[in-house]
Amino acid sequence: MENTPLRTTILETIVRKSNLKQKVYDHTFAVFNLLKEMLLEMASEMDDALEGQLDRRVRLEYRDRGKFEAQLQVSNDLLVFQMHTDVFQFPADHLLWQNPYVQADCENSYCGIINIYNFLSDSFKFNRNADEGYLIGRIFINRERRYFVEGKGQTEMRAMQFGEREIDREALIGVLESAVRFALDFDLLTPPYEENKRVTVDQFNTKMDNSKFVTGKRLGYDFDVEDIG
Repeated sequence: MENTPLRTTILETIVRKSNLKQKVYDHTFAVFNLLKEMLLEMASEMDDALEGQLDRRVRLEYRDRGKFEAQLQVSNDLLVFQMHTDVFQFPADHLLWQNPYVQADCENSYCGIINIYNFLSDSFKFNRNADEGYLIGRIFINRERRYFVEGKGQTEMRAMQFGEREIDREALIGVLESAVRFALDFDLLTPPYEENKRVTVDQFNTKMDNSKFVTGKRLGYDFDVEDIG
């Protein structure tokens, strides 16, 4: 059976998009592995710099959690770095579409994502599975290793600067240090009294038995994304 014009178009699209997305994935994965190396270095260097200045119970530690996840514990904070295995496009109303680099070739807009989450380290230590973490940053990487960053405290390469620079060690240092600084300044707030004033005996005992008092840095408050965009 001969290919129809529509089938030819389908085949061409499969080849083009598959190759494009594989290239984006490969670059994102390479950057994530570089990020993991730098987290290990950062943890070691900061630990050495703080020698003798911290209570020995305060931990500064890097943990490799597999191909797509790594953790950096800094005191009571846990930063979780997670690479998504899919490749993404952006919604029509995203600021990125106003960027000349993307307007020149829409294939430049396909990106892999590395997410940065902030949790309390005790949430994992005590298996408080209902505790909340917060997405504080995202690194977007495209087929040409060009990147931009969304996130709290992040000033490194925003959406309208996308295309100006390839991501490298220097760029990652800026992103990682900004994430750590934000997490340290993002303090745990007492949740509103009204949300916690009633509890049954059964609820109380169940929560005590399972360490399930829900805790999060802004539990009961809005977590604004005013500087993400």
